[in-house]
Amino acid sequence: MKKNLFLLCISFFSLQTFSQTSADLRKNIEQIIASKNATVGVSMKGIEDKDTLSINGTLNAPMMSVFKFHIALTVLNQVDNGILKLDQKFFIKKEELLPDTWSPMREEFPDGNRDFTLDQLLRYTVSHSDNNGCDILLRIIGGTQTVQKFINKQGITDFVIKVNEQEMSIWENLYLNTTTPLATTELLEKFYKGQILKKATTKYLYQLMVETSRGKTWMKAGLPANTELAHRTGVSGTNDEDLRVAMNDIGIVKLPNGKHFILSIYLKNITEEMEDTEKIIAAITKAVWDYNVKKL
Repeated sequence: MKKNLFLLCISFFSLQTFSQTSADLRKNIEQIIASKNATVGVSMKGIEDKDTLSINGTLNAPMMSVFKFHIALTVLNQVDNGILKLDQKFFIKKEELLPDTWSPMREEFPDGNRDFTLDQLLRYTVSHSDNNGCDILLRIIGGTQTVQKFINKQGITDFVIKVNEQEMSIWENLYLNTTTPLATTELLEKFYKGQILKKATTKYLYQLMVETSRGKTWMKAGLPANTELAHRTGVSGTNDEDLRVAMNDIGIVKLPNGKHFILSIYLKNITEEMEDTEKIIAAITKAVWDYNVKKL
């Protein structure tokens, strides 16, 4: 009887400690974003332990280049179905490699007029956020409406894609492609669990996201060195009033014990400096990392 009472007390204490820690995480994040000139939405979920946290989780957030993850899912679904192949070649004309946009592919091959494999196009688009690669992939699969239909089919309703990267050169269009932190976390979880793509293509896309070269001072900066992070970033420029439409980072983080948590961070209508906005994302990530590590 005494032993059972002792175990009950230990269990109650552990529950109280965990709840308090969860509340502290929420408080920490709220303190990080409280005085910032931006609307911030955050969603966290432990893949294995199901622990969740949401702050402004239903924020209608402009995606920017985060939508390249959704596009890649749609492309790889067509690979799974035998419509496309990763080694399939596409002849890309010089005029398709538009200037005045972020495009490592154009920088490496400025004259175009050469074959690129689907694998190369995906690597440029997902790992290096190539805007030309993105729009070429959209043309290959039939446009934004194909992505809209496929993502909705996965049960993700809070998702809208209407314009490509070139069309987002118009300021008003930056607000058209939207999703929410909660919807993003749900999609990332389904992706990781192999509920969207086949095993091989899931592993392939996950690795492309691990190899992301963008946003090293964002989410990645809030994690210990060499932590595995499969993520996708997105950011807009600013207008004449120094308003930035959005800056986002979404990803799956591997913990020291091999478990994972998903973190979706969206910032909207920002008037902070770029460097300060990066620090917000890094600070939120560090707080979530510390919280999850303490539970190990």
